[in-house]
Amino acid sequence: MDFTITKREEDFRQELRAWLEENLPDGWLEGNRELPKEKDKYSEFLRNWQNTLYEGGWTAIAWPKKYGGRDATLMEEIIYHQEMVRVQAPPLVNYIGIHMVGPTLIQNGTEEQKEQYIKKILTGEQVWCQGYSEPNAGSDLAAIQSSAVRDGDRWILNGQKVWTSFGHLADRCFLLARTSHNSEKKHKGITAFLLDMNQSGVETKPIVQMDGRQEFNEVYLTDAVAYDSEIVGDVDEGWRVMIALMLHERTGIGAEMFTLEKQFNDMVEMAKEFRVNDKPLLKDPFVRQKMADFYARSRGSLLNYYRNLTNTLKRGKPGPESSIDKLLVSELTKEMAGFIMSIQGHNGVLWKEDAPVDTYWQDNFLGSFGQTIGGGTSEVQRNTIGERVLGLPKDMGR
Repeated sequence: MDFTITKREEDFRQELRAWLEENLPDGWLEGNRELPKEKDKYSEFLRNWQNTLYEGGWTAIAWPKKYGGRDATLMEEIIYHQEMVRVQAPPLVNYIGIHMVGPTLIQNGTEEQKEQYIKKILTGEQVWCQGYSEPNAGSDLAAIQSSAVRDGDRWILNGQKVWTSFGHLADRCFLLARTSHNSEKKHKGITAFLLDMNQSGVETKPIVQMDGRQEFNEVYLTDAVAYDSEIVGDVDEGWRVMIALMLHERTGIGAEMFTLEKQFNDMVEMAKEFRVNDKPLLKDPFVRQKMADFYARSRGSLLNYYRNLTNTLKRGKPGPESSIDKLLVSELTKEMAGFIMSIQGHNGVLWKEDAPVDTYWQDNFLGSFGQTIGGGTSEVQRNTIGERVLGLPKDMGR
């Protein structure tokens, strides 16, 4: 693939840059990027930002124009991620809706579901989470036990979900529940629901992370109600729909790739400024060797991401090789963050108000562990790569 920037693509970049300069929150480009701490104000801030993106036509640029996107080309999508990372734009509160639920509904939803949900996903009016993992069904997702029992044209749901990202802010949940126990195969008998989170049968309890943030949640279902019209695909065939959604999640990893690139550049700048024995840390041979290694691996990861996106365009849908991207970016992010913490010396173990310098890298370090777990652990990604990309048998003895 030719990655030379054309005039059209450069015009696209300049259009986006000009729009960001005009529409980012006051003081954002000057470094005032602190988000509200209180839940309701935090939610309101991010919903307003997403609606601003929507009004400017910048919410889901890769979506078809028919559904509110821009029909953006691959290079335009790459440029979009680069520019958003460059200005450290506020996060998408509806990341799951934009990158996973929306594309899945476009691909598998009914016309009524598209009409009801798509625009609200784009504007941020309706924030989504996904209800997959359970206390006894994490990597082995097919072991879920949350149940849905038919009651006329509705379903009664009971059970528990855990590690539900943005569940405390969400209006809707793309949720898997077991609707049949008769199949010998665990992944059969599972149905995908579009569950209303704002009902008495749904209770959300935030999980406080070690960095103080509350992005994950436990969700308890006690006689919660979903209707036939809120089922995606066929009853008992939710596993197929879930696989489609997870593949869309992998294609949304571009922002993480470019964030990794930015973090490498930030690491180099820090090593220039940080001094040991009156010499810049960057002069240390060991540090230089590690940074050269990180550069080669991060650059290789980015080029591999481009290659996989090209294959996605040729097929018209994402494939299993996107697990390579997820594995590379999450593991390398964790390794880089750990290295930066170690070369900071005593400063690396200080936190928030105790630290004499900004704790940007401490935040990255603590958050990096979750990246190797959420969205499928690194072990699961390796299994997917081995079995579905390389065609290796599950049991090497066979």
